Amino acid sequence: MSQSIDSRLNRLIHTGQQHLLRNGLKGLEKESLRLTPNGTISHTRHPIGIGSALTHPYITTDYSEALIELITPPYADPAETLRFLKDLHSFVYRHLNDEILLGTSMPCGVTSDESIPIAEYGTSNIGRMKHIYRRGLAYRYGRMMQAIAGVHFNYSVNEGLWPVLRELEDGAESLASFIADSYFGIVRNVHRHGWLTIYLFGASPAFSKSFFAGREHLASRFSEFDARTLFRPYATSLRMSDIGYKNDSQSGLDISFNNLEEYVASLGRAIETPYPLYERIGVKVDGEYRQLNSNILQIENEYYSVVRPKQVAESGEKPTLALKRRGVRYLELRSLDLNCFSSAGASLDQLRFLETFLLFCLLKQSPPLDSAEKAEISQNGMAVACCGRTPGFKLRRQGREVFLKDWAREILDGMRGIAEILDAGDAFMPYTRSLEIQAAAVSDPDLTPSARMLADMRANGESYEDYALRISKEHAQTFRDRFLSAERAEFFRRLTEESLEEQRQIEASDRLSFDEFLQRYFAQKE
Repeated sequence: MSQSIDSRLNRLIHTGQQHLLRNGLKGLEKESLRLTPNGTISHTRHPIGIGSALTHPYITTDYSEALIELITPPYADPAETLRFLKDLHSFVYRHLNDEILLGTSMPCGVTSDESIPIAEYGTSNIGRMKHIYRRGLAYRYGRMMQAIAGVHFNYSVNEGLWPVLRELEDGAESLASFIADSYFGIVRNVHRHGWLTIYLFGASPAFSKSFFAGREHLASRFSEFDARTLFRPYATSLRMSDIGYKNDSQSGLDISFNNLEEYVASLGRAIETPYPLYERIGVKVDGEYRQLNSNILQIENEYYSVVRPKQVAESGEKPTLALKRRGVRYLELRSLDLNCFSSAGASLDQLRFLETFLLFCLLKQSPPLDSAEKAEISQNGMAVACCGRTPGFKLRRQGREVFLKDWAREILDGMRGIAEILDAGDAFMPYTRSLEIQAAAVSDPDLTPSARMLADMRANGESYEDYALRISKEHAQTFRDRFLSAERAEFFRRLTEESLEEQRQIEASDRLSFDEFLQRYFAQKE
């Protein structure tokens, strides 16, 4: 066990406060492409029976009108989080007719950028802003990249733990500053060790050749699995590789994770710094907006990171201002592929492992990140995404090579004491069990989801799209057959009606022109 973790855990145990590691809040955000029964991307509108994508708290869309996003409230019990996500699926499937939700991360049934409809949010200023932001992403990066789906794991530490930790650390700073600094310590450690979640939970080693429609020259960098599928034999998550959420304009960004003030300031600079290539696209051309602005980032959400510090923003409030005004409320871990072996896209063992991992990142010492370590972190993440199951695979740590398996076992060993505390009073030891499952996948890469997916495709003689469509139909049947209580169904029905009415009220109450609305949005200051 890491000395820093050992020391901090022992101090918590000595004071009888170790139970405060439990009951942190866990939430999920899960994206899925809507497909027709024959496996092509849906071109129907977001179903009205599941409410307004603009205002519904739990059912919205991500980039595309066909890319549904399901959001759970945060729960202390991860089983409750997963149950709510499954209930959302059951409700949504009552309104999809014969459509299905894609159970894998890499898109299927997409023949070109133009075949991916950009999400619509109505006629209000805020709705138009959300649509134009997505239009800007299309001009900047293309739509295909935006059709990739994933799962975000949201986590907040038990509020009762913060004052205890601050006292144990002899902290002289305010509690609010201590909390913000501690969350950014987690963020830095997630960057350092997050390659492990890519190795363990990556499930996108292959993708359809149609993903490179119009960019066929890129196919030469990959092996051919079959006539319709490209892959890398030892890949874990091509979603997290350089064909996924990556773009050249952000490669030079130096976003600081060393504290809240530096993070907000560096993101703010990116939103205010013009970028010549985007200036050539134009902002408002012939009376129509192509993007919100021509800067490196249109808004904060355009910055792609494996983990984001978050605060709940008020309507129309810039996310960085929300952070600056009210601090960090939770973290959003964004590096997870859809778990194609779970109908909901995530499993309970997975959620327990991630909770333990984030507490490990909290308790482990987390010095500031310098440019050399940032470069090393980026290289490690990319390497694991494309080649992490390679026999004898090595990463770089503080300038030296280390075997992936050795480093992974070191992290898992550091997590064991935390898992035991989370398991206290439970004879089934579910958190310890979640570690053992992943320890087995470290020892035997064939147990990882990425290896299992390729093995299934080979065994069944399936292309990537054939495989994805088959398991997606199986998941769909699971949710169509699943019992949804009358109380939960009524709860979702009521939210549907309320969200549609709320959108109508927002549209009716707009008084500003869109130009003035946008100017005021970006002019927000503390």
